Amino acid sequence: MDWSNLAKQVMALGAPLIGTALAGPLGGAAGQILAGAVGAAAPTPEAVQAALPAAAPEKLDDAEARWAEALRAEAQAAGMAATETQRTMRAELIAEDVVQRWWRPLYAVELTLECAALWAIVLQKFVAGDIALLTTLFDATALLVAYWGFRFGVLGVYMSGRTREKVCAATGQDAPSALGGLVKAMAANLAGRKGVLK
Repeated sequence: MDWSNLAKQVMALGAPLIGTALAGPLGGAAGQILAGAVGAAAPTPEAVQAALPAAAPEKLDDAEARWAEALRAEAQAAGMAATETQRTMRAELIAEDVVQRWWRPLYAVELTLECAALWAIVLQKFVAGDIALLTTLFDATALLVAYWGFRFGVLGVYMSGRTREKVCAATGQDAPSALGGLVKAMAANLAGRKGVLK
C-alpha cells in the first residue's frame, strides 16, 4: 500500500488539498503531515488508514492547514531564490564589466551558431553520401542528448529569468511564480472552507 491509495478516502473526509497531494509526487511528505495530525501509530499509509475513521474533522483541518503552510514556505523559499537571481541579473545589467553584462546574450548566440553549424555539416555529409560522420553521431546519441539538454536548459533558465526581470521592471514588483499562485489559491480555498464551517 502507498500514500496514493489514501487520496480518495482523505478527500471524501473533507481534506481535498492534502488528499490531492497524497496522489501526487509529494505524497510521502503529505503523508507524514497527515500521520502526525491524525495521531497515527506510525507514519505509514497503513497506520494512517487505520487512524482515519476515528480522526476528528478538526484533525483533518489541521493537516490541511499544515500542508498549506508547508507549500507556502516552499513557495517563499523559491521566491527568495528567484529574487536573489534577479538582483544578481540587475546588478550585471548596470555593471561596467562587459563580460559580466554580455555573457548570457553571447551564450545564446553561440549556442544558436553551434546548432546551425552542426546541422549544416550533417546535411552536407548526408547529401554527399558520407555516412561515417552520421554513424558516429548516431553512436553518440546519449552523450549528445545530455549535452544539448544541459545547454538548452541553461538557456531556458536564462530566458525565463530575463522575462521575469522585464515584468519586474515594468510593474515595479516581482512576477508571481506558478507555485506561489497555487499556494495563494489553496490558502484562499482553505480560508473559505473554514469560514463556511464556522
